[in-house]
Amino acid sequence: MQNSVEIRGRVLSVASECVPLIKTGGLADVVGALPGALAKVGWDMRVLLPAYRSLRPRLEELDEVWFEQNLFGGDARVMAGEIDGLQVMLLDAPHLYDREGGPYAGPGGDWFDNARRFAALSWVAARMARDGIDGWKADILHCHDWQSGFAPAYLSYGGTGGVASVMTVHNIAFQGWAPAQALADLRLPYDQFYPGALEYYGGLSSLKAGLVYADRITTVSPNYAAELMRPEFGMGMEGVLAQRAGVVSGILNGVDTAVWSPEVEPVPYTLKSLKGKATNRAAFCAEMGLDVPGPLAVLVSRLTDQKGIDLLEACIPDFIAGGGGLAILGSGEATLEAAVRRLEARFPGRVSVRIGYDEAYSHRLFAAGDAVLVPSRFEPCGLTQMYGLAYGTVPLVSLVGGLADTVIHASPAAVTAGVATGVVFHPVDATGFGQALRQLVQLYGNKPVWAQLQKNAMKQPVGWEASASAYATLYEGMLA
Repeated sequence: MQNSVEIRGRVLSVASECVPLIKTGGLADVVGALPGALAKVGWDMRVLLPAYRSLRPRLEELDEVWFEQNLFGGDARVMAGEIDGLQVMLLDAPHLYDREGGPYAGPGGDWFDNARRFAALSWVAARMARDGIDGWKADILHCHDWQSGFAPAYLSYGGTGGVASVMTVHNIAFQGWAPAQALADLRLPYDQFYPGALEYYGGLSSLKAGLVYADRITTVSPNYAAELMRPEFGMGMEGVLAQRAGVVSGILNGVDTAVWSPEVEPVPYTLKSLKGKATNRAAFCAEMGLDVPGPLAVLVSRLTDQKGIDLLEACIPDFIAGGGGLAILGSGEATLEAAVRRLEARFPGRVSVRIGYDEAYSHRLFAAGDAVLVPSRFEPCGLTQMYGLAYGTVPLVSLVGGLADTVIHASPAAVTAGVATGVVFHPVDATGFGQALRQLVQLYGNKPVWAQLQKNAMKQPVGWEASASAYATLYEGMLA
């Protein structure tokens, strides 16, 4: 695609995870989807990632383009090339990344040296952006979350070399904290340790560094950008963001519609005919032993308080009494896993629970479900409700972050105007969630209205086209 589109600029994207190579959450989906979406509008993006142990076999497919001695405790190299259609650069530093476990933690918990591990990623990103790599020179350094937060600071301290930087906040709850004593170890200047620069409540935060030094700041939805200026959502960073409000914007994430589409499921269906959805629902209920006369709701989520999972035990019994059913896929806090198990035991034939995550099973849930529940207390963007829209699985969501940006509440005015796509509730408590579930049951009972909701949902654009265009406009403005 890049060969047929004039190149308007080059972007080095630096992150800790990226589909299809390594994933722990939605960050990886975004980082992996952006290069292809931007290529269609003329931006050449390459992705820099750590070479974790699971990625080391892929190094043989790549060429060395960078070498650095003593990178935070050992020699390192960068290997670059194409993997699964993606232009990637893997930072091969075995002393930092060749470990058993995940990107951020091992069997015993978080890695003790995470600050150093991801400072090294940021250091290399800044140097490669400034100096160029094997004849390729970035115009923009795009940093994602705390793991690359020090990169704009390193770029600023060492001279930008004409490179502009953007910091994207995917989830401000994770801030990359380190003690003040780590300044020298992280190659940060002592004279920048003050509240207007690196200091953060007596220590360091790589995310704050990125927010202070980046030329532009984005979040993954417009509403989340506004929320982060307020104490209830900013989590200590609201002052930093408010001071830089003039360079903060929200760009909504998209989803890969080639993967998340009812038209590619084993029993497909389309906007013109939802017969396949009814077939999927019947087959799923038969397999799971469910008998649900009302709406079958699905919930695919981490099981945490942030996701509102603690509200289920108080609200789902009334939903069940109204005819509803619930299928859950997820894992998380032990107390909440136990809570959803209790619901399953209490309501056999109406509640199904699978602990863990299974991508294929999640596709089945969206293809079979009538509604998807997302009662989050905060949600920077959210992809689950977008999957629901694409599948005609009506979203029931809280009025926060990207959920508020993507779902049109079925108010009387919106239903009459024929534009409603789901149910939105506020505040995020048991009363609000319970009322939303009751409305869901009522809407489901009105077949013409429900059919219109499903069709409206499936008409909503949830792909990357609009988002890629917004990022391209942002980049062009930075260069201008």
